[in-house]
Amino acid sequence: MTTQSPLVRPLFIGSEIYRGSSYGAWHPLRVPRVSTVMDLSRALGWLPSQQYITSPRAKPVAISAWHTPAYIAALQAAEAAQGVSEEVRRRHHIGTHSNPVFAEVFRRPATSAGGALLAGELLANGGRVYAPGCGTHHAMPDRANGFCYFNDPVLSILSLKRSGVKRIAYIDIDAHHPDGVERAFEADPDVLMISTHEENRWPRTGALGDEGVGNLFNLPLPKHSHDDDMAYVLSELILPALQTFRPDAIVLQCGADAVEEDPQSTLAMSNNAHFEVIRALLPMCPRFLLLGGGGYNPWSVGRLWTGAWGVLNGIDPPRDLDDAPRRVLQALTWSGHSRAKNRPKYWSSTLRDDPRNGPVKDVVRERVGKLKKRLLVHV
Repeated sequence: MTTQSPLVRPLFIGSEIYRGSSYGAWHPLRVPRVSTVMDLSRALGWLPSQQYITSPRAKPVAISAWHTPAYIAALQAAEAAQGVSEEVRRRHHIGTHSNPVFAEVFRRPATSAGGALLAGELLANGGRVYAPGCGTHHAMPDRANGFCYFNDPVLSILSLKRSGVKRIAYIDIDAHHPDGVERAFEADPDVLMISTHEENRWPRTGALGDEGVGNLFNLPLPKHSHDDDMAYVLSELILPALQTFRPDAIVLQCGADAVEEDPQSTLAMSNNAHFEVIRALLPMCPRFLLLGGGGYNPWSVGRLWTGAWGVLNGIDPPRDLDDAPRRVLQALTWSGHSRAKNRPKYWSSTLRDDPRNGPVKDVVRERVGKLKKRLLVHV
């Protein structure tokens, strides 16, 4: 363990590379996300220079802690040539519809990887770090997968381990199952992984019965799961698992695609569900790393991830916004998507959604009950 002192205040790891880069005009990740969080946080007065760190770009040797040298080199070559051969496309899944070649196809994911690796070092002796550009939980060692080129959640956990942190809990509340992270740690008894994700949603992994060898808990959620469903999962599964596992660090992947406004899922949560998960997890552990993830509506993801930074700093996300943060949200565009037309006023006027409540679904209770029985045996 290093001898540095615990972090006094939460740190935000960001980069301007997210402002200017896009996966392409037709891709779901054409929308601004991290840059909106940076701009909105500054407009709210929440991001002083002392708490902001520019993410380094990870070097290939550091990325090779989990990814193969051949794959890393293929991404570098794809960026230089702005194209790939059919052989590279087949082997590494670069240049596909989901994982296109774009101008920063190596530099952008390498920057996210650098932020993840740095976060593990910064948290060696405790504290809170936010890296909204991270959360690419689908990438595999030798191929891109699901809009993800490097798996920065995996790299962050490996960085924490190198910093001397032994027991790590990875919680993922993205609408999509973290198949890459599961592959990395399914046999590691020192990593607890709990994923809530929409059932029958791509990549269609993470079934309730998938156990692995380590501490692995997958909870597929039915369509239209709302705030009270997530609150039940939090109180009845996630918190008891953490209390039993007693992690030295928590990594929370806070994908914003589980909210009702997102086009890539049919879950129906408000951003309050995510805020409550963060609040509940913060006291559970001396080291807390918050990552971004999915999120494809620029207004809902910007508002959620900015509110998450507020919660990390002990600030209650406000209902009413002043002129400066409103202008940030009003300036957003979402080209080519029908939801951007006649958008509701609250997308630009408030940070906090109205709650989306309802009876806890019987299937959620049933599945949580099955996982709690396993919890008594495995953790």
